[in-house]
Amino acid sequence: MTFTEQILQGIPEKLPTKKQLAEGVNRAPKRKDILSKEEKRLAIRNALRYFPAEWHTELAQEFWQELNDFGRIYMYRFMPDYQMHARPIDAYPAKSQQAASIMLMIQNNLDPAVAQHPEELITYGGNGTVFQNWAQYALTIQYLANMTDVQTLHIYSGHPMGLFPSHKDAPRVVVTNGMMIPNYSQPDDWEKFNALGVTQYGQMTAGSYMYIGPQGIVHGTTITVMNAFRKKLKPNEAPAGKIFLTAGLGGMSGAQPKAGNIAGCITVCAEVNPNAAHKRHEQGWVDEIIADINELVDRVKSAKENLEVVSIAYVGNVVEVWEEFYSQNILVELGSDQTSLHNPWSGGYYPVGLSFDEANKMIGKNPDEFKEKVQETLRRHAAAVNKHAERGTYFFDYGNAFLLEASRAGAAVMAPNGNEFKYPSYVQDILGPMCFDYGFGPFRWVCTSGDPKDLKESDQLALRVMNEIKEQSPPEIQQQMQDNIRWIEEADKNRLVVGSQARILYADAEGRAKIAEAFNQAIKTGIISAPIVLGRDHHDVSGTDSPYRETSNIYDGSRYTADMAIQNVIGDSFRGATWVSIHNGGGVGWGEVINGGFGMLLDGSDEADRKLKAMLFYDVNNGIARRSWARNKEALFAIKREMARTPELKVTIANLVDDSILNGLN
Repeated sequence: MTFTEQILQGIPEKLPTKKQLAEGVNRAPKRKDILSKEEKRLAIRNALRYFPAEWHTELAQEFWQELNDFGRIYMYRFMPDYQMHARPIDAYPAKSQQAASIMLMIQNNLDPAVAQHPEELITYGGNGTVFQNWAQYALTIQYLANMTDVQTLHIYSGHPMGLFPSHKDAPRVVVTNGMMIPNYSQPDDWEKFNALGVTQYGQMTAGSYMYIGPQGIVHGTTITVMNAFRKKLKPNEAPAGKIFLTAGLGGMSGAQPKAGNIAGCITVCAEVNPNAAHKRHEQGWVDEIIADINELVDRVKSAKENLEVVSIAYVGNVVEVWEEFYSQNILVELGSDQTSLHNPWSGGYYPVGLSFDEANKMIGKNPDEFKEKVQETLRRHAAAVNKHAERGTYFFDYGNAFLLEASRAGAAVMAPNGNEFKYPSYVQDILGPMCFDYGFGPFRWVCTSGDPKDLKESDQLALRVMNEIKEQSPPEIQQQMQDNIRWIEEADKNRLVVGSQARILYADAEGRAKIAEAFNQAIKTGIISAPIVLGRDHHDVSGTDSPYRETSNIYDGSRYTADMAIQNVIGDSFRGATWVSIHNGGGVGWGEVINGGFGMLLDGSDEADRKLKAMLFYDVNNGIARRSWARNKEALFAIKREMARTPELKVTIANLVDDSILNGLN
């Protein structure tokens, strides 16, 4: 069958031959065996409802085996035979160009060059899932191929509930992922209900079809590391020869060494999975790979002495590195961690003293022992970090729940008041006050032609717009503007494109709208050959309520609320988004965050011009308004500046209280 025929068939008319699982695939670890026997039967019943009754006897046995072997029913038999990657938008059979753009983005999320565990439909983070199974994928793609611009597809945690009549200004797709009743948002709830096939963990940009490979996190990590060095080093002191020590090379965390190279330091990134480490080395995202701790020590000492800029992958546990560097008296200037600790018991973080394969076997066979070993390692990890911090290391939590899980394991990571962590989140110290409060966040775009020439043209347009804005920008945001101008200037030479022809930068509401407007005009006049998809990471100004990450610098007590994320996705949906998504879970874990995202197709039309101005303005200023109400001084500056620029915007401004009044209360 042709690509088009496979897309249009949805669930096949004839039962496909059972597929032999490929060797050498980076497969998701086996999930916890958490269902009772009766619940397993319910999971099979749930899975079989996608298929005609005459297939049930054969598929029931097969799905039962999958559930017992992997802890989930992936329906491998129904994987498509065509190669999975983002094609030019015109290659998709579709009645709606907006729907075709969503098909492109879905297939990019599942491209083996992009996705962490593509055969399990997992894009990144160990469990960031696009769909729960291949039947959901097939049905969704079929619906998208047949939908019109007056229909909306509603997707419940990967399941396409159906096409509903709507109107041309409505989103073409509305996605929810993992939206549980609050009392059912513990980690074991995810294990159970995901195994039953009724919910999924969409991470942030996996289940909203907006992942663009590690490039997105390269940029955020670059901005973070550059500003962390600015906090740590003396003025005019360069990061060359200074160490950034961290962990994680799978999925999004694989961006760290590339970001370190751009920031200009020595990056040492430990990774327990040899396949992930070698994949990043082969892709050119890390310069060198070392598996012997003594060799690593010698190499790092040489790099420090020679003021090198180099990235090194260490195949092993990061705890070994922290401890050995301490005993060898190697100064670590910056430290962090980007393992998937939102998923600590299912392969997101590995205990010291076990090989990668040994640990994966223990996850399935003895999960309680695995959990004990992880918590023991977290205590040891934190103790080593504490020793380095006493010597002057600036350690920051990179929003992966490292400090949260370390505290739950009894590690010494709490501040003297017992209520806060002794180390700041990178959002608290860096991205919150320096970027998010001013409205700067991860604006991204994908050229649907798949043509690198279109990406280069879009880079130049974005660069021109940012330079024009910078000329008129106040001093408060000059550094942010310059960092992103430098980023775009160097983005092409850093080989950041994986999968789709995509780019990301940090821009505020003014920058996003003006860049998007320039793109739309270029599409209209043929300078750019095909439409562009706009989007962002959920890790942004307005999209996410996450008390230990995105909203960790909100101090009025509201950081545990989720009004902003919900308002964001609703507000975007009626202001022109092509698709919207809202998720429970994200980089810091199931039940710890609510985050929303969007996608918007620019097709060169006047209608797209109208929508981008309305939606992008709200998408950013919703968050600035909330941050200003929390009395964040940078956000107060930004929202007052926006109201002066936009008379239609009227925001409730917080009145500041003199501390002496409160101090006098007894």
